[in-house]
Amino acid sequence: MKKIEIRTVNVTQYLQPLREGGSLPAIVKADDGFLYVLKFRGAGQGKKALISEFIGGELARAIGLKVPELVFMHLDDSFSKTEPDEEIQDLLKFSVGLNLGLHFLSSAITYDPLVSKVDALTASKVVILDSLISNIDRTAKNTNLLIWNKELWVIDNGASFYFHHNWQTWQHHLTRTFPLIKDHVLLPKATLLKEAAKDIQQLINKTIISDIITKIPEDWLISDGEVLNPDEIRKAYFTFLNAKMVMIDELVKEAEDAR
Repeated sequence: MKKIEIRTVNVTQYLQPLREGGSLPAIVKADDGFLYVLKFRGAGQGKKALISEFIGGELARAIGLKVPELVFMHLDDSFSKTEPDEEIQDLLKFSVGLNLGLHFLSSAITYDPLVSKVDALTASKVVILDSLISNIDRTAKNTNLLIWNKELWVIDNGASFYFHHNWQTWQHHLTRTFPLIKDHVLLPKATLLKEAAKDIQQLINKTIISDIITKIPEDWLISDGEVLNPDEIRKAYFTFLNAKMVMIDELVKEAEDAR
């Protein structure tokens, strides 16, 4: 079984902010010569959004969905000193260190539920993935999906795992389903949910979940006032995802009923 490999690169050039994103991500160039969409640790939801983005993205890749390459991106303090925009200056200042980048898909277009095409199995896999990771932000208003080279690409999983904003109650979420799946943008096209669930059960196991969670940078798991230490937080993500895999049939039924 192939272990996931995540490269680390350095930001060499800040090119432009993406103002349609609430957290003000940016297009940057790295020392490997490629362009990335950089998600900042200093943005609104902070490092937890990066963790959600990372786990969700690598799980999506593991079940055969298209996901831009994710890389850890090191940002030094030189960029904030030359940035004239005060809001961006602060964001850069608070994001010095390790951030998360997604390979920039040039000329990709936002998925439009009225005109974009997606096959039923792919749609079903995305719906089940978002049930598993409790992703509240893949709706018609904000699809967080791209069409690139006529294929569907999954981006922006940062609103997943919302239980981690209050570690004192995270265990209450272990047996909950995900009623908000009723608002999922791909639900109308997700007509192969049971088949998708079987595929996911064959492709995701405890080893893969553990491999992804082990790769979360230690630094992202440390915050002032956190009630759990990094090892306990990793264990919580692992326990949560395994609990959701056990109840996948229940999540499928909930999505079918909502559809």
